[in-house]
Amino acid sequence: MRGEWRWWSRPRFRAVVAAAAAALALPLAGCAQGGGAGSVGTLTLYSGQHVQTTQALVTAFERETGISVSLRSDDEDVLADQLVTEGSRSPADVFYTENSPPLQYLASKDMLATVDPATLHNTPSRLNSPDGKWVGVSARVSVMVYNTKSLAPADLPSSAMQLADPKWSGRVGIAGSETDFQPIVTSVARTHGQGAALAWLNALKANAGGHDYASNEALIAAVNSGQVALAVINQYYWYRERAQVGASGMHSAIAYFAPHDVGYVLNVSGAGVLRSSTHQKAAQRFLAFLTSPQGQEIIGHSDSFEYPIASGVTTAQAETPFAALQPNDITIAQLGTGADAIKLLQEAQLL
Repeated sequence: MRGEWRWWSRPRFRAVVAAAAAALALPLAGCAQGGGAGSVGTLTLYSGQHVQTTQALVTAFERETGISVSLRSDDEDVLADQLVTEGSRSPADVFYTENSPPLQYLASKDMLATVDPATLHNTPSRLNSPDGKWVGVSARVSVMVYNTKSLAPADLPSSAMQLADPKWSGRVGIAGSETDFQPIVTSVARTHGQGAALAWLNALKANAGGHDYASNEALIAAVNSGQVALAVINQYYWYRERAQVGASGMHSAIAYFAPHDVGYVLNVSGAGVLRSSTHQKAAQRFLAFLTSPQGQEIIGHSDSFEYPIASGVTTAQAETPFAALQPNDITIAQLGTGADAIKLLQEAQLL
């Protein structure tokens, strides 16, 4: 563990999409005031988001505003640690993440500036920082993915807690070191307590046996190939797998836990401005762009398969509508920094 907090690493899905930004030329509402090209040289963006999402957004922002963006992409744990180490000397202006806990961690250290109220208003308040220090940009939801040759819908559990049952021994796969798994652990602990969460993790680990994968990409491929029958994973990995191998190559399907189950968790991707930034107006303008109709349409049409959540934009992809989801009611504040989940995963020797 580096420093006092570690947001655990994982490999990235590196395919870069071309032309999502170019295909969408909606006018940028609310982003035309201040922070023009003449007031900043280059905006520095530390991004833990998937490259294909980030690059399309950066390209469109540069075209719209004339402001150059220097993009530093890495795992969000690496970048969060780097920002803490750099402190007020950091060149970063904006931090953009896949998950809310790294942003909550920096906010807890008073490293993020307050987001402009107009930008916060673009996104439903429940999907933003509880104290206005970052804004929600997109979302994903945890689902079951099962091999259709191994399991039928009637065979599936209704709750993630049932995956601790010995009947799933050798049939379930996990990616215990993936950051996307940590909100589920937090959800289980919030509902059932720390002791029960640890017992669940130990049973899940035992059932997985050797099927603990280093990445979500490896996990989804294992389910699709029949190495394991079932896994819990964010929905967009299944859609990305289908986009890569084609519908004829898919031998798996998505299913949802019972409404509001502890394993049915909404994860929010967000962005914040560093208090130490010397380009505050341009950085705030970038956040406004991410949550504007133009930025959200880029996300909605991207093969990232994330849900746009701001400015009333809905996904253009053929997936379950965001409004139809029925996730657990755990809040951004309750997900927190993820530190408790990390401790439990360490105790279970999954990290």
